[in-house]
Amino acid sequence: MQTVTAILENYRNARYRFYRSRTQVGTLNKLLLALGMAILTGLMAQLRISLPWSPVPITAQTFAVLLAGVLLGHTWGGISMAIYIVLGVSGVPWFTGWASGFAHLAGPTGGYIWGFILAALFIGYMADRYVRARSFTSMFVLMLLANFVLIFGPGLAQLYLWLNLVKGSAIDLPGLLYMGMLPFIAGDVTKAAFAAMLGTALMPKEPYNNESDADKWQNRRLR
Repeated sequence: MQTVTAILENYRNARYRFYRSRTQVGTLNKLLLALGMAILTGLMAQLRISLPWSPVPITAQTFAVLLAGVLLGHTWGGISMAIYIVLGVSGVPWFTGWASGFAHLAGPTGGYIWGFILAALFIGYMADRYVRARSFTSMFVLMLLANFVLIFGPGLAQLYLWLNLVKGSAIDLPGLLYMGMLPFIAGDVTKAAFAAMLGTALMPKEPYNNESDADKWQNRRLR
């Protein structure tokens, strides 16, 4: 039992040191971490299920997006998603279906991709700023909010514009939701749950960067 306890304590100390030093490492190291999350996002984009009634496929990308905020914080989490977009537009074939180029970003799924930056910024900010955001329940709720508001919001807006301006297909709100949101709810809730579990395990439950609720939560250790 003491061995298990020691292992757990070493792990808690290691994750605290990582997050405590994360903002102090050099820019090159931060860029490499951000590039790593961009690569993961690109790989997750290839895990897809096409839907016959929608130009938007089901992918695993949002799992990587949410983790980017957890691992890198709001600034570099957002930068990692910006790297994913910029390199994808520049020719790196890691958009869904091994695609690249601006046409993909301007297409029916482009709004969701723009939302990746917002989601990573939001999750990173909340997780870094508030200790209480690192419990599973809080993180799960925050990830659902990031997913269904910050990703689906611009995603549905661009899908609507694409259908009307490019395809010339008028669509009402129920039809838009059926095409661009409803088929993804179950999968995205599941991805958010797994990301929240992993985020809860990875993030320290002690203050490490002058969190707003550090005094209130300093005696509460959410293992």
